[in-house]
Amino acid sequence: MTFIWPVMFLLFLILPLLVVLYLRFQRRRSKLVASYGSLGTAQGPKQKGPGVRRHVAPAFFLASLALLVVAMARPQTVVSVPKIEGTVILAFDVSGSMAATDIEPSRLDAAKAAAEAFVQQQPPGVQIGVVAFSDNGFSIQAPTNDQGTVLSALDRLTPQHGTSLANGINAALNAIAAGTSNQGPLLYSNRTPAPTPPPTPVPQGKYSSAVIVLLTDGENNENPDPMSAAQDAANRGVHIYTVGVGSPQGTNLHINGFTVFTQLDEVTLRQISQSTGATYYNAQSVQDLQNIYHNLTPQLIVKSDKIEITSLMAGASLLVLLIGGVFSYLWFNRLP
Repeated sequence: MTFIWPVMFLLFLILPLLVVLYLRFQRRRSKLVASYGSLGTAQGPKQKGPGVRRHVAPAFFLASLALLVVAMARPQTVVSVPKIEGTVILAFDVSGSMAATDIEPSRLDAAKAAAEAFVQQQPPGVQIGVVAFSDNGFSIQAPTNDQGTVLSALDRLTPQHGTSLANGINAALNAIAAGTSNQGPLLYSNRTPAPTPPPTPVPQGKYSSAVIVLLTDGENNENPDPMSAAQDAANRGVHIYTVGVGSPQGTNLHINGFTVFTQLDEVTLRQISQSTGATYYNAQSVQDLQNIYHNLTPQLIVKSDKIEITSLMAGASLLVLLIGGVFSYLWFNRLP
């Protein structure tokens, strides 16, 4: 337990003074009773006094003041709250092969439609970010709990060039890191990316409340190695749920007068998900995608929050004072 205004504990110095005053009052009262008793001429039967009971109500009153001082110091404690918090990064493959129409109207459009339904089902405590990747990875939308902003980011996705799963995973990890450190969003640009300094090593399991949903046809044709990026995610405690969009049998894609055969690479996607302790899903139709999102249960942790319990301590102070007043009224027919 911590306190916002610990200086208020100086008020505890008043409590010993109150105890001294109470003891002096009791001695004075005893002397008065003894002096009035000596004036009697007849000795009647000796009556039993209240004894220790007369100190009970004042003791409750003193305890109530002590609790009130603690409340004035504005105590804080860490408690578990009934809400789920975490980060979900939707990493979309926007390579040219995602324009294939083996899923109507296209792989990318079907994935976007299912993702929009997924976003609308999330609780307010979950922040959602959007990453697009082809031969490079870009953060389209930094993690936010504004669902309207996320849906707008999904609408802007269009097919681009080649496929680099590693760049998609790395861009998603960067989006998670930026979201947890309150840095500004990384915006999309068609400029050639400038060299960046090596990242600071991240402790293992640091982002255990974050997950990545990787939507792709899995045809990796660019460096670096996607398994190396997946291992980096696993070291940070990030689960990667891979969603294979398309059919394992493949289909022909017509681009600028050329016919290209594109086929879902399920082996790579399974390896990525398994290496991070997550699950691979296959989607061969719009309905399959919707069912995947409906059944997707990312392992988001329940976080504990530090809250102020001033009102709780003040209420306890009033309760103790009330108990002391009840005892005083029942035993002596008066309030302290």
